[in-house]
Amino acid sequence: MLTSGSPAPDLVLEDTTGQPWRLSHHRGVHNVLLYFMRSTSCPICNRHVRDLIARRDEFDADNVHIAIVVPEDRDAGQAWKTRRGIPFPVLSGAATPSYETVGLARKIFGSMQQSGTLLVDRDGIVRHAHGATLPLNSYDKKGLATAVESLRSHTLR
Repeated sequence: MLTSGSPAPDLVLEDTTGQPWRLSHHRGVHNVLLYFMRSTSCPICNRHVRDLIARRDEFDADNVHIAIVVPEDRDAGQAWKTRRGIPFPVLSGAATPSYETVGLARKIFGSMQQSGTLLVDRDGIVRHAHGATLPLNSYDKKGLATAVESLRSHTLR
């Protein structure tokens, strides 16, 4: 898993409309929070996404743009986004090694996709990276809140 303070890789993903989405395009503009889901059918991952939606105004106030990364292809991602009313960009990690790039490999004999969160500041530096094999542990709400708070003090300097 990536570590706080390290440069973020230039992730290149595809959104549900088929357009490329690059992490580097957000540098100098805003902070980015990527939530990597285990799968769109994971009830715990969906609960974490609902929390992100509920806290959307909070993140917007801190100039944190949220994107959800799903391991399925973009058609499945679009169907899930529409069905669930997801207001964030949904990015497909199916065709790229995005999960592996941030350190979220498949565990337990390669059958279980890890999930987690990655917060990257506007300078392209990782401010929070957390992942887990069990989805219950993949969303570190307290650690994420602390990292967002650190963004505020970083912005004030």
